Amino acid sequence: MTTDSERYQARKAQFDGMLTIYGRKPVLEALQNDALAIHKLHIADSNKPAAIIEQIRSLAEQRQIEVQYLSRDALARISKNKKQDQGVAADLILERYTTLDKLLSQGTLAKANMLRLLAIDGVNNPQNLGMIIRSAAAGNIDYLIIPRQGCAQIESLVIKASAGTVFKCPIVRCERIEEAINAAKQHDITVSILDANGDYSAFEAPEKPRLLILGNETSGLSTASKNAADETLFIPMQNGVESLNVAVTAALLAYLPQLSKRP
Repeated sequence: MTTDSERYQARKAQFDGMLTIYGRKPVLEALQNDALAIHKLHIADSNKPAAIIEQIRSLAEQRQIEVQYLSRDALARISKNKKQDQGVAADLILERYTTLDKLLSQGTLAKANMLRLLAIDGVNNPQNLGMIIRSAAAGNIDYLIIPRQGCAQIESLVIKASAGTVFKCPIVRCERIEEAINAAKQHDITVSILDANGDYSAFEAPEKPRLLILGNETSGLSTASKNAADETLFIPMQNGVESLNVAVTAALLAYLPQLSKRP
């Protein structure tokens, strides 16, 4: 017999793996992708007649997706972005999208041998976040940790910049970067940051479980990340270049240790 607790846990697990997207074009493109499981479609009842809205409704009907009509304010509470949701949102069920709490409860961090985590700390440019997601999905990253506070949210610009890989990337959400740091410390995972005067080159870093943290495009890492670092790495640069775009840096880190083993 299923208990209330079991029902609650099953429902919570479903929502932990759910990503809400908004905006007419992103929602339409998601509906057009049969590989994406869509839990529910939300449409504001105040939307004026438009061809794209009819397309969205028609595709939802064809795919037998539940459609919820609600007030503009109620939709904004779901999308969390009233200015840009265009009166439409959709809940996607993603197998590789989860929360840090769920990861911890499953013992994933304790079980893994050579876990490679990449976290962002204050990266608020949507295009950079999208490109970081793309690199993490393509490269040697087990989980990409995206805190809700201080970072760009996953919306249309991010989805576009990721070239759709946001639906494939193993993304972990938490509220603050400190939560990811604490989880790493509790599981003997080395916290690594980048600095021009780092301890050693990222290409020569010994292989071990590692949480790599990348900071804001302009202001860099938060004090919390700097203080928590177990080691600092640097990327060798030529011709007087002092730094790289955060998305470019993420791409390089995503392919460690393969780059370290280059002939």
